[in-house]
Amino acid sequence: MSPQPVLLPRRHWLAGSGAALAAAALARTGPAAAAGETPAPGAAGATKPLPAYAAWKDPSSLIVHSSNTIETRRSAFGTGVITPFGQLYVRNNLPAPDASILAERDAWQISIEGVKNPRQLTLGELKRMGIETTAMVLQCSGNGRSYFPDKPGGTPWQVGAAGCVLWSGVPVRWVVDALGGVDPGMAYLTGTGGEKLPDGIDPKSVIVERSVPASAMADAMLAWEMNGVPIPLAHGGPLRLVVPGYTGVNSVKYVKRLAFTARESDARIMTHGYRLSPPGGKGDPSQPSVQEMSVKSWINGPGTDGTRLKAADVQIHGVAFGGMHAVAKVEVSLDAGKTWQLARLAGPDLGRFAWRQFVFAARLPAGQFTLASRATDAVGNVQPEQRMENAGGYNNTSWADHAVKVSVA
Repeated sequence: MSPQPVLLPRRHWLAGSGAALAAAALARTGPAAAAGETPAPGAAGATKPLPAYAAWKDPSSLIVHSSNTIETRRSAFGTGVITPFGQLYVRNNLPAPDASILAERDAWQISIEGVKNPRQLTLGELKRMGIETTAMVLQCSGNGRSYFPDKPGGTPWQVGAAGCVLWSGVPVRWVVDALGGVDPGMAYLTGTGGEKLPDGIDPKSVIVERSVPASAMADAMLAWEMNGVPIPLAHGGPLRLVVPGYTGVNSVKYVKRLAFTARESDARIMTHGYRLSPPGGKGDPSQPSVQEMSVKSWINGPGTDGTRLKAADVQIHGVAFGGMHAVAKVEVSLDAGKTWQLARLAGPDLGRFAWRQFVFAARLPAGQFTLASRATDAVGNVQPEQRMENAGGYNNTSWADHAVKVSVA
């Protein structure tokens, strides 16, 4: 049986090590990326300035692809478990709302539907229903897209469209219980974002509205804090639906409606977007939707910034996560996957939805090395060697794609 997720009362985090982790994450903006690190292939926007709504982030740790897509540099992840705000990636499907929505956070309203007693609740009312904290990997569905040889459309993410975050809010199941439970026959949990939609077009063609199986309610949360502070506008504040184990698009930002529905949303982002269509094809409702994440890992250092290492003992380190399951082990290869050795899981275990840092001590003589990592989850799923080809460049978990070449003098 896999371990249960960490879902701790807020007072526990404040009293224990979780608070220290969050404080460290907030205090650290991350190391500056070395000059030798190159942007993602095809990343024309790598030298763009940070957009105004994310201007507080650390530019040396980031690659700015566009005003809505900002990536963490591989060498900037460091060795902590929690990803600091200043380094965390940004992916918005629509422009962020005006910052005025944060002026009175507790007044933000969300409509709860598909329950016995549907109603609108303010954020202030949600806070009185209970508070919990969980650690979760937030990862864009297209993380690793740049490694697809056919170069799918979309942002050419390397590994930096991911991070591990502490979320605080109220579990969805508590809200549902307070409203009498879910109506019969409701198979999906559907979240609707509160971005301002362009005028003169069909709202369903652009609105961010995603459906996940209703069973996801067991772990889902309506969150108003991130790493111990109110969620910034760039990351979905004042209120975000958080669905642990699922790709980031399913954790709807600026959530204004949470509905239990008999069918999936008919918004285009659901019916045609984020579908696993064959190469050269287009998404449609008959194809699998990009939802649950699976086991994945990659190496973050040393030498991933392109700098030449000196022949010596090194601590090879990276991150691993299982998506829906905990990480059981990580192996490291120094020879492009010909041989594997067991790495050590380092740091605290924050639950099955968080990532684990891993470390492997090695002596590297002068030469060229291809370093790779391969994770196994608690139910025996092994990170695959090859990616699953698809038109959107989604769900790349290939250890071969994520391997790195380092030079040792």
